[in-house]
Amino acid sequence: MDLGLDGAHAVVAGGSKGMGLAIATALAAEGASVAVMARGAAAIDEAVQALKAAGAPQALGISVDMTDDASVSAAFTEVASQWDQLNVLVHTVGPGVGAFEDLDDDAWQEALDLGTLSAVRSVRAALPLLRAAPWARIVTLAAHSIRRQSPGLVAYTAAKAALASLTKNLAKSLASEEILVNCVCPGTILGAGFTEILRDTLAEEGLDASDPRDVMTYVKNHYGHPADLGRAGLPEEIAPIAVFLASRRNTYVTGATVNADGGSDFV
Repeated sequence: MDLGLDGAHAVVAGGSKGMGLAIATALAAEGASVAVMARGAAAIDEAVQALKAAGAPQALGISVDMTDDASVSAAFTEVASQWDQLNVLVHTVGPGVGAFEDLDDDAWQEALDLGTLSAVRSVRAALPLLRAAPWARIVTLAAHSIRRQSPGLVAYTAAKAALASLTKNLAKSLASEEILVNCVCPGTILGAGFTEILRDTLAEEGLDASDPRDVMTYVKNHYGHPADLGRAGLPEEIAPIAVFLASRRNTYVTGATVNADGGSDFV
């Protein structure tokens, strides 16, 4: 299926690792020029090389602090210096986790900054470029935990639930301009959060952080969010969903909240 992305221009915020990188790479493979925005310079450089290898006509890497409006604005000004229009914005940035009694006001503010307000900043900065294009799509990544509550994810879930609501509202606000806006809600995905941050924690329980079934066992034991398929997902399994929603081929899906969680009671 031709997704109509050949020659398109896309920005993936949080595109240097995990699901963001998988989505950026899939967009590149469809012929889109892609700019990834993230913090770490080394990961950005690696992502740019991966995009070029995947076939992106142009690959940009931009270091940005998504909690700082001036930094986000400067990042999109850099995009505008390269491209006079933007077809796709994918926002994958998210906060950390923690239980209610472990979180002070600063931790709550950080969660909302990363989980919700970062998307507000990136959409606001991207809109002039999106409006300049003949067609445009916005895709955000929330989480299936917005409808499967867990005490250990209280601020994360609140921020992502607000993001899903924001996405739905943007779909209504921008429908008259035919800018389609959708939200993908992944379940447990095997990414850097497990393979880097929680590797030792899982090892203490005799679990392998690189094994999707062991990761799901950990999530089931600690968060109560098992998947019917019995394993964590892979970033590459989320990318095709986001890329279709971000594509020119998608002409009628807007305001949707799409779960991709390996099977659950998410409705």
